Amino acid sequence: MRFGLIAHRFHRQSDGALLRWARACDPGIRALGLGLHAVGGTCDALAKQGLLSAYPPLVRLPYGPEGGVMRLVSCIAGGLEAEGELDGIIYFVDPVDPSSLYPETQALKRQCVIHGKPYVATAAGAAEWIDVELAHARKPCGNLRGPLASRTVALIAHDALKQRMVDFAAKHFDLLSGFAARVGTGTTGGLLNDMAWSRGWPADRPWVTRYLSGPMGGDAQIAELVLDRRCHQVIFFEDPHVARQHEADIQLLERAVCSATHETTCFNSPAMAERWATALGLAPNI
Repeated sequence: MRFGLIAHRFHRQSDGALLRWARACDPGIRALGLGLHAVGGTCDALAKQGLLSAYPPLVRLPYGPEGGVMRLVSCIAGGLEAEGELDGIIYFVDPVDPSSLYPETQALKRQCVIHGKPYVATAAGAAEWIDVELAHARKPCGNLRGPLASRTVALIAHDALKQRMVDFAAKHFDLLSGFAARVGTGTTGGLLNDMAWSRGWPADRPWVTRYLSGPMGGDAQIAELVLDRRCHQVIFFEDPHVARQHEADIQLLERAVCSATHETTCFNSPAMAERWATALGLAPNI
């Protein structure tokens, strides 16, 4: 398994998310033999601190301005040759870094969503994803970020994927019911409540707390929960194939998640959410 690895300048500092993650997850990375194809500045930051030293699966790519991120986009899509394909991306995003809005950055996430590959953009998510892969590899892992009963999850889906969200929630109903709370935007939240009531959830209380629809401000309301550290996980089934009139609202939510990088994770596709949910079932200590 091979992942692309990128960190914005802020996260490459001595106490930044990249280095904290590399220190904490070094044993898990080595246990997995996880290949890491790191863009130049990210690789330099690891080397400067002596992290992941003598680890052959760490491969250095060119700097971003020399095409490092653009190469990763191609590799997520399959690359020029079979051995060039990557399985996912860990990208420590600083939401106020201008490069977070560069075309290659947005294309990288879009290609991950299209191909059902993990795109992990927060410190919390990067640590959790190592545990996800360890669980699937049947290797000792952590607690996948602690007890669900202390966390709130947001469940959001674009129109073409609303039924996929309902199917996912029905399949993992007991797991999702273990969260302290569930929140969602208008239509998706209504569909999820109908599903929960059909399964015997008490009819006098909603399974999901509904906010406005996305275009009417629901994404922004959930972003506020994230910024207040009152929403800890966002499962957002994005449709990358349609023009989205409220793109600014979607980006606002994503940037809020990245602002709460040490507390919040975001899964952008059904494939990513399914792999996470399955890992929770595989981890013996959850």
